[in-house]
Amino acid sequence: MTPVEWAAVALAVGGAFFAGVAAVGIVRLPDVYTRAHAASKSDTLGAVLAIGAAALALRSGLSTAKSVFLLVFTFVTNPTAAHAIARAAQDQGITPWTADEGEDA
Repeated sequence: MTPVEWAAVALAVGGAFFAGVAAVGIVRLPDVYTRAHAASKSDTLGAVLAIGAAALALRSGLSTAKSVFLLVFTFVTNPTAAHAIARAAQDQGITPWTADEGEDA
């Protein structure tokens, strides 16, 4: 394997790892605010690493340009969507989770 192929594999594995971390965070975290944080941070990084792996693996000019546009779109939309979800939860009066709500911290 060439160094570019190794880099693509490393990016893909990193993307899968952070996507898995985001999935665990969404399932395990206690409220909408912490879940939105897990989804916006870890999922964005996982998607960016996976798209970067695809850009390296494809190695053509048009595919790389499309991947760059996808990266920019991902960087803009994922955090914006998480912010909109958190703001909507706040507008609905959902209070953040605290450790004294019956579960151990």
